[in-house]
Amino acid sequence: MHWQETVLAVGQIVFIIALLPSLFSRDKPEIWTSIITGTVALSIALTYATMSLPVAAISAFLNFIFWSILALQKYRQKKHPKAIKRRAS
Repeated sequence: MHWQETVLAVGQIVFIIALLPSLFSRDKPEIWTSIITGTVALSIALTYATMSLPVAAISAFLNFIFWSILALQKYRQKKHPKAIKRRAS
């Protein structure tokens, strides 16, 4: 593994760690923010894979997964807003 791949992978892991509070809190980013960011993360993962950077590709794909989970969580919140409010009380 080259140092550049290490830097790319560590950067993606930092982004994933930064997402953890959002994953576990009631406050979620807007759904389109999550969808667009997740799509970009997926395109980055595919780009890294074609460049033979497997560790960076996996970390970017995990970033895509986390953003997708956030989008799903936001979708569920909008679909069932009363259930979310009851649990918060």
